[in-house]
Amino acid sequence: MVGTYVWKNSHDRFGGFSGLEVSEDGQSFTAISDRGSIVMGQFQRENGVITGLEATPVEKLLDETGTRMNPEIDDAEGLAIGPGGRIYVSFEGPPRIHASERFDLPATVLPQGDFYPDLQNNSGLEALAIDAEGRLLTLPERSGQLTKPFPVWRFDGKNWSQPFSLPRSGTFLAVGADIGPDGKFYLLEREFTGYAFRSRVRRFDITGDKVRHEEVLFESGAFEFDNLEGLAVWRSAPGRIRLTMISDDNFKFFQKTEFVEVDVPESLDPQAMNQ
Repeated sequence: MVGTYVWKNSHDRFGGFSGLEVSEDGQSFTAISDRGSIVMGQFQRENGVITGLEATPVEKLLDETGTRMNPEIDDAEGLAIGPGGRIYVSFEGPPRIHASERFDLPATVLPQGDFYPDLQNNSGLEALAIDAEGRLLTLPERSGQLTKPFPVWRFDGKNWSQPFSLPRSGTFLAVGADIGPDGKFYLLEREFTGYAFRSRVRRFDITGDKVRHEEVLFESGAFEFDNLEGLAVWRSAPGRIRLTMISDDNFKFFQKTEFVEVDVPESLDPQAMNQ
């Protein structure tokens, strides 16, 4: 565990953060909320630990007409930012992905996949990531059955495909994803016990569109953290991967918006663990 930081803000749009991106150097971030808002900021760190931050006002995302997102369809869940700064946002319902060069410009709605009609209500395009080739990867919050893997769909700029699936384990649901600087697929999952949240991060080696290896990197206990939903993965030092997560406070006074950071070795073999 690197550290946690509770973020407080009195803006009426503040909260509900569901997607997160962090810059390669870990200094800046972008977050989206499940009420169709976006915020950007800079971390203040001491010895690598977040001690404060400065952020822009929380702004509403724009739809394809350049109008602020309609509250009835603004449930943004996944965030990915391409190398050129293009912003991609996935929505849970109705399922769709928006792309824009800047948050304050009209969005382009990407072509629908033929799997869209099969997505469960309130469990649509929950997580979003972008690989080194600029292809988008997305998956739903639920797969339909505890024994059924999470399907991962890929958009190459023209066509959709489903190159692989990720095995489910326990009752955890998918809430966030990222492709790390090591090229591996990182999945943030959440379990609600009925009174508290638990979180888990798994890492997958994907080679030739096949899942080769799975590792559990992080798992929290009930009440240890809030409702972690957004995940960003970056390299904090040579051989070290940092997981930065943000919680969704559901706009409830008894919950909180917090960043949680964990460092893990790029490899979990015994020699790397001892470094």
